Amino acid sequence: MFFNREQISQFKTVVFEFLLVEHTGHRLIITLNRPEKKNAMNDTLVHELAFALAYAKFTQSVWLVIVKANGTIFCAGADLNNFLQPQESAISTVPNPLQVVKLGDAFAQVFKPIIGQVHASVFAGGFLILGGCTHVIAVEQAQFSLPEVKRGIWPFQVMASLQAIVPARQLIDWCMRGHVLNAQEAHKMGIITDVVTEQELENKTNQLAVEIENSAPLAINKGLEAYHTFLMLNGEDKHSYLHRMLQELLQSDDAKEGILAFKEKRKPVWKNK
Repeated sequence: MFFNREQISQFKTVVFEFLLVEHTGHRLIITLNRPEKKNAMNDTLVHELAFALAYAKFTQSVWLVIVKANGTIFCAGADLNNFLQPQESAISTVPNPLQVVKLGDAFAQVFKPIIGQVHASVFAGGFLILGGCTHVIAVEQAQFSLPEVKRGIWPFQVMASLQAIVPARQLIDWCMRGHVLNAQEAHKMGIITDVVTEQELENKTNQLAVEIENSAPLAINKGLEAYHTFLMLNGEDKHSYLHRMLQELLQSDDAKEGILAFKEKRKPVWKNK
C-alpha cells in the first residue's frame, strides 16, 4: 500500500481538503468534494483518496466502501493544470505517501467490496475509480468518455484498470477514438453494473450494501485477495495457492460460525475474524 498502519492510525485527526469521509457502521463512505473543478484529481485529491482506501484496507470494522461525488460531474479525470504546475495543499493534513501513488493499485489492494455510486458523468482518469470498484451503479443520464487522445495523451493507467472488464478490441477502439458512451452502452461493456434513475440511486446503493454486509466479510476479503493474486501465478501454482487459502479460511471464526449457523438453521453473526 501507499500508506502503512501507523499512518492510517491518524485517520480521526486528519483534515481532508477534497474528500468527505465517513465511517458509519461497517461502511466507509468516501465523497469526492472538489465540485468547482468537476472533481478533477490533483496530487492532493489522489493522496487523500489513497489514504482513505488504505484506512479501509487496514480497519477491521470496515467491511465495504462506497465512493460517491458532489457536483455536476462525478469525476473529470486528472487535473491537467497539475501536470504543468503541481501545487502542495495548505489545508490537507494527510501524511506523505510512502511512494508515488498509482490510483489503480490503491483500489486493487483494498481487497474489500467497493461500490461506485455514480450520479453524473465520468471522464478520463475518473475510470481509475470505476475500474477499481467491484460494483458501479450509475444514473441513466450519465455519460462516459476517454477523451485523452484528443488532448495528445493516452489513457495508460485507465487502460490497465479496464483491461479486465472491457473486451480488448472495444477498449483499444475507445482509447483511440475517445467517443462518448451513454449509460446503457457502458453497462453493455461491463463498465457499470446497474443503470438506475436519479430517484433510485441512493436506495439501490444501500440495498446492495446491505446484501453484501449479510455475507461473510472475511470470506469476501480473502476471496478478493485470492482473485488478484492467482491472476499473477503460473498455471501449476494456481490450484495449490487456492487450496491453501481455503484451508486457512476454514480455520477462521467466520467459517466456523457460518457452518454452525447453517446446521442450526439461523442467521450467522459475522465477526470478520
